[in-house]
Amino acid sequence: MRKLPNEGLKTQPRTPVEPGGSARDHTPERKCILSGRHAARDDLIRLALGPDGQVAPDVRARAPGRGAWIGVDRATLDAANGKGKLRGALARAFKTGEIDVPDDLGARIEAALERNTLDRLGLEARAGNLATGSDRIETEARRGAVHLLLHAADASSEGRRKLDQAWRVGQGTEGSGSQGLVLPAERAILSLALGRENVVHAAIIDRAAAARVSHALDRWRAFIGRDAGVEAVAADASAVIVKKDFE
Repeated sequence: MRKLPNEGLKTQPRTPVEPGGSARDHTPERKCILSGRHAARDDLIRLALGPDGQVAPDVRARAPGRGAWIGVDRATLDAANGKGKLRGALARAFKTGEIDVPDDLGARIEAALERNTLDRLGLEARAGNLATGSDRIETEARRGAVHLLLHAADASSEGRRKLDQAWRVGQGTEGSGSQGLVLPAERAILSLALGRENVVHAAIIDRAAAARVSHALDRWRAFIGRDAGVEAVAADASAVIVKKDFE
């Protein structure tokens, strides 16, 4: 089972925005109903109960009413769903036995996480924070402007190798094994999400945007059981993100 990013940690205060200020922001934390582990709710997946009693994914944590939180991968969730363990945990979380847990809830969550990630990429593209095209990406990478490098699942190994090397040159890490992230989506899906033709590679050229995209990707990849680490984002990238405190 994948270890959650904040496993074992309780809510920690963040550094005040203004030096000497008294107000401190806190990272909201929730408990996974299946594992019992605590983590920042931005790293968990919220499930919502609809008016008809059906449980549905609420990956953006915006649906009204009581929510239940999970922090396990799809294989674990599917197994719990098949054995009835998930239904019991949800009944306790929602404080009602009148619930309908779809057999394909795991697939629905995966689809929602994919959509959320692709939507985020589309937003960053429209904001001018994303570069496509091998030539442009290579230029941006070599001058150190790329903060996150992405490859479609069906990108050629040669194409990935060339851009990975350019990215390492720009970062001054030629001797390291750093490389771009291969998405769990092929070029046709990536192109549709970005509204561009034949997008095989994409580069995020804004640090804050890279942190936003990497967070969405981490959740998607973690749920489907892939390594969630995104090597292209600098360690301090997430520090510039102000995460919304959804109810």
